Amino acid sequence: LVEMIAAREVNRDYLAVGHRAWQGSRQQQVALPIGRDPRNRLRMAVVDLDRHSGKTALTDISLIDNQDAYCLVRCKLYTGRTHQIRVHMASLGHPLVSDAIYGGEPAAGLGRQALHARRLAFAHPVSGEALSFIAPVPDDLEQALEALGLSYNGKS
Repeated sequence: LVEMIAAREVNRDYLAVGHRAWQGSRQQQVALPIGRDPRNRLRMAVVDLDRHSGKTALTDISLIDNQDAYCLVRCKLYTGRTHQIRVHMASLGHPLVSDAIYGGEPAAGLGRQALHARRLAFAHPVSGEALSFIAPVPDDLEQALEALGLSYNGKS
């Protein structure tokens, strides 16, 4: 599975709750390189590859629901950089709820980052059969969505 992820043969979808209402296009592709933050080596950041080490990173972000102070999005990863969704969302001005490292504030009683690995899909390495696994939204995130006035039907 690790080799398949590295070869970009695994589809991974996440749900994320960001601060602030979503602005602009309902679907955005974020192609910003990620590397160690040159000012804080304990976190990652969008970097200029001409000046700092890092790797390309590509995320599709689709708006699911929007409120005045929060947005619910679906993130599809094409690369697997450390903290990729967290860094890309923060770079767009929507740090994840309860993600203090990247500028997110606690909200709705959520004691962790508002990020959920929703779907994993890949071809079985031996049989080639298409496999897809969907994880239901955990109770704590479900309660936070309700408290924030965000709706998710489980199909986005």
